[in-house]
Amino acid sequence: MKINRNFLNLKDSYLFATIGQKVNDYQKANPDAAIIRLGIGDVTLPLCPAVTEAMKEAVAEMGARETFRGYGPYEGYAFLREALCVSYAQKGVKLQSDEIFVSDGAKCDVANILDILSGDNVVLIPDPVYPVYLDTNIMDGRTVVFCDATAANEFLPLPDAGTHADIIYLCSPNNPTGSVYTHAQLAQWVAYAREHEALILFDAAYEAFIQDPSLPRSIYEVPGALECAVEIGSFSKTAGFTGTRCGWCVVPKGLIREDVPLHQLWMRRQSTKFNGVSYIVQRGAAAVFTEEGARQIRGHIDMYMGNAKIIAQTMAVHGFAYFGGDNSPYIWLQCPAGMTSWQYFDRLLEQANIVGTPGSGFGANGEGFFRLTAFGSHANTVEAMERFQTLF
Repeated sequence: MKINRNFLNLKDSYLFATIGQKVNDYQKANPDAAIIRLGIGDVTLPLCPAVTEAMKEAVAEMGARETFRGYGPYEGYAFLREALCVSYAQKGVKLQSDEIFVSDGAKCDVANILDILSGDNVVLIPDPVYPVYLDTNIMDGRTVVFCDATAANEFLPLPDAGTHADIIYLCSPNNPTGSVYTHAQLAQWVAYAREHEALILFDAAYEAFIQDPSLPRSIYEVPGALECAVEIGSFSKTAGFTGTRCGWCVVPKGLIREDVPLHQLWMRRQSTKFNGVSYIVQRGAAAVFTEEGARQIRGHIDMYMGNAKIIAQTMAVHGFAYFGGDNSPYIWLQCPAGMTSWQYFDRLLEQANIVGTPGSGFGANGEGFFRLTAFGSHANTVEAMERFQTLF
């Protein structure tokens, strides 16, 4: 028996596991410290009433012989896929419901989609970026090239005609930087992908946080994207499903490579390796798109974006260069006084009992930067920024 030796090329620990260990060690040594966590992007508001009521009704159905359901469709129940189609139509995007595959979250999809793509493909990944994009391709042994996201391009890199790639990862609003691509910028990526016969894997997990109506919330708002992009969405941050797990993946039928529809390959993959998301969870997810559900979810998003505004205003008052916070729940700030990302992590933890995420954990270009999230409670966010002001 041989192991997959590509795993030995990974960093020793996943970024957030390292952060968790450091925080746990500090808490053990300082048991009275009131630590405020603005690091991992986990939500703090509970599932909204429309969602929980739908789930309760689904539980009751599962408890009665007449309405009990066993295995569901591999691609998800029609009622949720049709609700997602309506949501896309509201953005001006026309999809067929069977082009949408319900999943247990965006993190899984951005990794699992690689099953249908050759290991010989060259992968283009922005730096800095969400670690899962890079790690999953290292696990498969693919060649990875980077495009530089820096303060000079506002952390929104554009394609380089001199660089060839077969697979391109894009995330907008971006994790970790909070930057958001415009229609014109995404159009450049679509044109590049079509010219190179490449595939864009577009992570739209944070699209619901975009406040500016002129900014695209789906790559399919760009003409031609249906022939070169897979889009991945999530209920985790939008509707608080981080512990419930539900997302979706759009694989358009017009997306064809080597004369083979990727839709066909993905359906084959899912029907072989995935038994679908539970009926109860999917009923809860569908409630997000009801009139009452949408109103309640908007209230949650408004609270988080209010937190983002508080953090951004604090950064501005103290003269910190930062990105994000206006159309994203992330604030990406430059560390003061030339500190490294981990030095700043230690300083905030030890002197203010605030946990953030070192930018270097997202790539070489993240060194000297730091991510704070707006997903804490309102009270904790206010308290954290008061501590921040005292410290600086």
